[in-house]
Amino acid sequence: MTTIIRSLSIVLLVLLTANCAPLANEKREVLVSNSLNMLRSFETVAIEISALQLEHRSLNDSTAVHIIDMENGEKLVSQVVDGNGDGTVDQILFQPKLPPLGEKVYEIRFTTEKVSDKTEYCYSRFVPERTDDFAWENNKVAFRTFGPTAQAMKEEGINGGTLSSGIDAWLKRVSYPIINKWYKKELETDGTYHEDTGEGLDNFHVGVSRGVGGIALKADTTYTVSKNFVTWQHLYNGPIRTDFVLDYGTWDIESDTITEQKRISLDYGQQFSKFQVTLKGADTISAGLTLHEKDGSVTVNEEEGWISYWEPHEDSELGTAIIVPNNALAGYEQYMSNTIDESNLFAHLKVQNHEVVYYAGFGWKKSGNFQTRADWENHVSNFSKRVNHPLTITIK
Repeated sequence: MTTIIRSLSIVLLVLLTANCAPLANEKREVLVSNSLNMLRSFETVAIEISALQLEHRSLNDSTAVHIIDMENGEKLVSQVVDGNGDGTVDQILFQPKLPPLGEKVYEIRFTTEKVSDKTEYCYSRFVPERTDDFAWENNKVAFRTFGPTAQAMKEEGINGGTLSSGIDAWLKRVSYPIINKWYKKELETDGTYHEDTGEGLDNFHVGVSRGVGGIALKADTTYTVSKNFVTWQHLYNGPIRTDFVLDYGTWDIESDTITEQKRISLDYGQQFSKFQVTLKGADTISAGLTLHEKDGSVTVNEEEGWISYWEPHEDSELGTAIIVPNNALAGYEQYMSNTIDESNLFAHLKVQNHEVVYYAGFGWKKSGNFQTRADWENHVSNFSKRVNHPLTITIK
């Protein structure tokens, strides 16, 4: 009897192991198509794992995903993520390279062969050592915003506090991660991230302005804004994308109560963070760009859905922009005020099903990517075309 039980146990263990096995040696092909007459790169596509109809549906730590360009055999960097936040990995991210009006077939291989490059170029984290910032970056740009402790310090008159729901820009000019390095430099050494020693610096003043993409709601002739975020949830970092959620609780404007939550993501190779704002209490909201000294140039393209501001910035120049996809731009305003930090260029956005989606970011001349206003606006225009005509995926 003992021998029979032991044999049954072995059979059961084999069956369980087979059912829980990683997706080793399974393959699928996907066709990615480009409908625009322009080269496409550094654009992320997300493939739902459930749509691949795999024999083994779950990925584990021993599973590696390889994306192969079937035309030339090139291996692309990929990332698996929990896209809907339910605790289960459900998406594969990668960035194809497509010619104008072209298409390519990519093979997805699931193996136990480790992927060589998993550097978290797209990185975000809560920063308790600097009060309670939340900071994020990729290989091109970096941002931060401010939490409830910084707000309380400011309201209580304690030095070091910050009261702002604006989005701060960190002007980096290197491709490697700098967030942890700069905070350590500022807090643990005699150096400071307010001086450029070759990597860039923080010299972008945000104050109570909207910075690069903070939101506001207009009542009569003035704009009302939320205070600092109250809670945060980090979702993931990776070589392709970082993703997190900031909750701003509720804030009042006249007789209305506004609830605001931002899901923010940033992809490799892009100048723009994606903002998915869940909002209740308003039909239209405005996302803004600070006008700083009001000595820059404003450009608006309502047909393509974007606003841009190019300005002198200390010993260089700086472009900021907001792109609103899917014809959701409801207008704009260049709002001028004699009160410091309250002059902003606003894009008005239609709230649809309690949500607005927009992209906000910047380009710094000293980074080497944009030398002129025309360079920057051409990039903004092309980015708008790409987000309004996303790459399409067909599973073969």
